[in-house]
Amino acid sequence: MGTATGKRNRKQPSGSRTAALVLLLLIIGAVGCYFFISPQSKQEVPAQLKPEISPVKPILSADSQTTPPSATLSPTQKGQNDYSSATQATVIKKPGRVIGAAGRLAIIIDDMGSGLSEARLLTAIKVPLTFAIIPGLRADKEVAAYAANNKIETMIHVPMQPKGWPERRLEANGLLVTMDTVELQERVSEFAQQFPRAVGVNNHMGSEFTEHVEQVIAVLQALKKNNLFFVDSVTSPESVGLKVAQRLGIRSARRNVFLDNEQEQGYILGQLNQAVRLARKNGSAIAICHPHPVTIATLAAALPALAGQGVTLVPVSQLVK
Repeated sequence: MGTATGKRNRKQPSGSRTAALVLLLLIIGAVGCYFFISPQSKQEVPAQLKPEISPVKPILSADSQTTPPSATLSPTQKGQNDYSSATQATVIKKPGRVIGAAGRLAIIIDDMGSGLSEARLLTAIKVPLTFAIIPGLRADKEVAAYAANNKIETMIHVPMQPKGWPERRLEANGLLVTMDTVELQERVSEFAQQFPRAVGVNNHMGSEFTEHVEQVIAVLQALKKNNLFFVDSVTSPESVGLKVAQRLGIRSARRNVFLDNEQEQGYILGQLNQAVRLARKNGSAIAICHPHPVTIATLAAALPALAGQGVTLVPVSQLVK
């Protein structure tokens, strides 16, 4: 019996080693399977892709394709011809409320009469404009005749006393607040006789004059007698021009935007854009500018494109009421 027991005791360590080996193999196999089937052992999960965003270039109307190639320069590069990029700024991507078929915009060119060159350049744009001619300038009659021959509407740009006069210059034929009714009306009637084709009047300067009710009444009565309408240039926020004209039953309107208080292309285009927005929102708008070289060049580049933007350029006589 002792021998049998001894044999059993010698076999026991061999079975334990076997069991331990099997257990170890099972553990190794389980770990191997885990890494084998895990997706992280094969590849890294990609991060979410970001969409590519490409800048969209505005599409110009066919009329604006005459813009010079240099227009692609940044508007901030002063002194460069950047008509195209600046003209795109006048394209209103989110138009306001349009009344009727289109908004109407009238552009008055003040201070005309110094020479024919400005008149020719403006006429070459081939859009409706209104020339406001200052009586007494060296080429006032020639400009009026040229405008009539080219079917350009004309107004009389009547000089009126500004604030700060006499330190601030005023034409010798200008209207002063110290003049009585008779003198004021005689002077306005003389202007009307000098420019028989003129259809209306707007004030040149006049920030002081247009604040004085009695003097404004005298002028507007003379306009009514000569069948001329009145456009208030609004050189003073206290101007009574439009209010008095409406009270007297005279066809009248008021300026909405000055285009070229700053003679810089980007500024002018920004003001033109504002005039376009007002025309589309309210149905009509009146803008005033001057025959400066940069103004003429900017209008020549920008105005032909307005037809595709829901804006119709008209003579100012179509907007007075």
